[in-house]
Amino acid sequence: MKYSQIYRRALFDDVIPFWITHSLDEEQGGYLHCLDRQGAIYDEDKFVWFQCRQIWMLSLLHTLVQGDSNYLNAASLGMDFVEKHARDGNGDFYFSLDRTGRPLIKPYNIFSDCFGAIAYYQYGAATSSEYHLTESRKILRQILLRRDNPKGIFEKSTGIRDSRSFALPMILSNLALQMKPILDTDEADILIRECQEAIFGEFYNQETGLVHEVIGKDGQKYDTFDGRLINPGHVLEAMWFLMDIGEKDGDIGLIDRCISTGLHHLNYAWDSDFGGIFYFMDHMNKPMEKLEWDQKLWWVHLEALVFLSKALRFSDKAELRSWFEKVHNYTWAHFPDPEYGEWYGYLNRAGDPLHTFKGGKWKGCFHLPGAYYIARRLWRKWECKY
Repeated sequence: MKYSQIYRRALFDDVIPFWITHSLDEEQGGYLHCLDRQGAIYDEDKFVWFQCRQIWMLSLLHTLVQGDSNYLNAASLGMDFVEKHARDGNGDFYFSLDRTGRPLIKPYNIFSDCFGAIAYYQYGAATSSEYHLTESRKILRQILLRRDNPKGIFEKSTGIRDSRSFALPMILSNLALQMKPILDTDEADILIRECQEAIFGEFYNQETGLVHEVIGKDGQKYDTFDGRLINPGHVLEAMWFLMDIGEKDGDIGLIDRCISTGLHHLNYAWDSDFGGIFYFMDHMNKPMEKLEWDQKLWWVHLEALVFLSKALRFSDKAELRSWFEKVHNYTWAHFPDPEYGEWYGYLNRAGDPLHTFKGGKWKGCFHLPGAYYIARRLWRKWECKY
């Protein structure tokens, strides 16, 4: 079977039916994300960034599969709930709510807002709603006002060792690219350029070729737990974001650099003993604070598959095809649940499930269907060439 068919069937016959069947909260609105192996609810709290991520995914599917009202109805269930409950008086997004929508955790950083922006954008695009498109622009501009101090009053640092996280320029580059059709041209281009310069000009280590997860405010590389931390999944995700930017701008040099950087991290983080990609690495091979460093996570392998699928559009290197087959074979041998569908999210180093739940605080209807969607689209085009 062709890869495009594998990913299409997995998207429409497995993962989306699982979430449509089990996560829609018809009583209170929105989505229930904490689902066990069979899809039963084991915690009723609702995490706002997953409300927004699922709205984005279902809105995208509605746009893709026009005429199927199920996706739009499910997206509207989430958007109505978010509109009523997810934001405080300043328009910032709470982190979590109870099942009825009462806020549990205040807006302590801007990542819920980031997914709120793309949820409003994609829902507005799917429904031709100028209100939601306008609101998505407002949310993004509010994010940009807070990006130099994303945690605000919830920042715990004393300021003696100020730091910056790679996650922020990574996600902002994706927001700017996704929302570019409704942003001022200069506004989008400036933001994209700033993110690109931060990733390769500051977080990138010229000596090792690795991208650090945390650096100092002025780009310092600290010899600390955080300062030495490498997050391969984040890097691979960022590289395919930047490849999309390079494609739109016709920047072949940027695309080539992303491909070489991604391949470098795959070679660096692949577990030669058991297979799979390590969750975290220390670039100096010192003891790590993160005890889960050697786990194999679903989203890391999905980002690798998307990165490699995109890279194969621009290069026919045998190394890329070999890496895709290696990651694909490992991933499909270990993560899918053959009995109840969907994927396990967390494996031990040997590749056995550590947890069997399908959704929780960090895993929901986002990475898996999103990657299936992208891989199916890219491989359909790639396979047509041969």
